[in-house]
Amino acid sequence: MNWISNYVRPRINSLFSRREVPENLWIKCPECGQMLFHRELEDNLNVCTACDHHMAITPRDRFAALFDGGVFVEIKVPAAVEDPLKFRDQKRYPERMRAAQKATGEPDAMLVAEGEISRTPIVAAAQDFAFMGGSMGMYVGNAIIAAAERAVKLKRPLVLFSAAGGARMQEGILSLMQMPRTTVAVEMVKEAGLPYIVVLTHPTTGGVTASYAMLGDVHIAEPNALICFAGPRVIEQTIREKLPEGFQRAEYLLDHGMLDRVTHRKKLKDELVTILRMLMKQTPAVKGALPAPEDTAELAAPKPDEAVTKA
Repeated sequence: MNWISNYVRPRINSLFSRREVPENLWIKCPECGQMLFHRELEDNLNVCTACDHHMAITPRDRFAALFDGGVFVEIKVPAAVEDPLKFRDQKRYPERMRAAQKATGEPDAMLVAEGEISRTPIVAAAQDFAFMGGSMGMYVGNAIIAAAERAVKLKRPLVLFSAAGGARMQEGILSLMQMPRTTVAVEMVKEAGLPYIVVLTHPTTGGVTASYAMLGDVHIAEPNALICFAGPRVIEQTIREKLPEGFQRAEYLLDHGMLDRVTHRKKLKDELVTILRMLMKQTPAVKGALPAPEDTAELAAPKPDEAVTKA
């Protein structure tokens, strides 16, 4: 046994070898270029601490921040037909689906859940732009219908977070059919007298904007979110004119009456609670950790010794 090669050299190499640094330890803000520590960014709900740019956030992370204690129950969504048109471009449609599922860990582009926000029970649905651009296919249609049916059954308001590039071209006319399907689902919620709130995030475009994303009782958007049917580049090429600064961004749409509010992500929960409880004709949510009513009664009652002294 050569102790120099078998013991001394590995020890020296372990002391002076370069340590591997995770690639996602620092994230660059696409707006201002600031390098952000990943934990600091997560704590700030994926909002840049330097310029307040709202980056993409997954539905699970959004729900974890939205629901009380980060606790929510997923609502099962019926599976959609796999590759109904046998679509193929550079890759087959099933291959693209498997790649997106592996990258996101989700079956498709929408997550549906139920839970409470500040003790206010709701049903929520959120799109994931990382899953094939959040495109609307049959599964997304099924998800919205499942969310609407659950909201009506439990008599809870429905809150939807939109983020999509439009309809999914790999499903052709079947994806476009989700526009009337989701419209009927939204109408079902409204006929039950329940609020339907839409939070439009960056980007919300195409057939999604032309259907369920613009049918809410109240429309809230995150700052600087792109919200449109046809994108600004397409419009400029069509009309051959330069569009106004910030055209089709959330603030522009708010100024022109297409939105009700533009709200920072960190203030969104309180905003939703206030609006939902108002529409449901409930008392305002109590903030802070207060004792339960029975504990309050015990604290207010005089102790036996105190009662004797006062007498």
